[in-house]
Amino acid sequence: MATSVPASVRPAGIDPRGPRFAASITAVLLLAGTFLALLGTSVREAATFAERLADPAFLLLLVVDLLFVWGFAAPRTAPWGALYRVAIRPRLQPPVDLEDPRPPRFAQVIGFVVVTVGLVLHVAGVAWALPIAAALAFIAAFLNAAFGVCLGCLLYLALARAGVFRPRGGLLGA
Repeated sequence: MATSVPASVRPAGIDPRGPRFAASITAVLLLAGTFLALLGTSVREAATFAERLADPAFLLLLVVDLLFVWGFAAPRTAPWGALYRVAIRPRLQPPVDLEDPRPPRFAQVIGFVVVTVGLVLHVAGVAWALPIAAALAFIAAFLNAAFGVCLGCLLYLALARAGVFRPRGGLLGA
């Protein structure tokens, strides 16, 4: 049975439009990565190790993966969040509600895991792993950007209700 978290343990709320803005940019990058992966070495079984490492889709998705790491390891300095705070948020009305930053941060971890699996399998020579992983991550980012449905956030909330996360700080503040 999940217990309520005292206000003193909860992190400060964030503007929910920030993660949606970041998801929009991420979705575009993941769509480009998926497209490039469908055209590159990731759909060929005979590609050499060097060809797989030099594949433009691999390089783009590696950058996206590093941005996921930045997003959960140092969210205050992550580029899309910083761009939103500096260039977009000042032009908008204040948010009606603030949201807990832990679910969106967990969603960044999930995106990292999905893309990392694709990258590792691609380097190992598994055909189609990269475009499939990129497409899955794209779908999640697109749902968040277009409809405000954060699959990683929903997973976080389900795991929190199941008692997997306890309020004690840490990387995810869980």
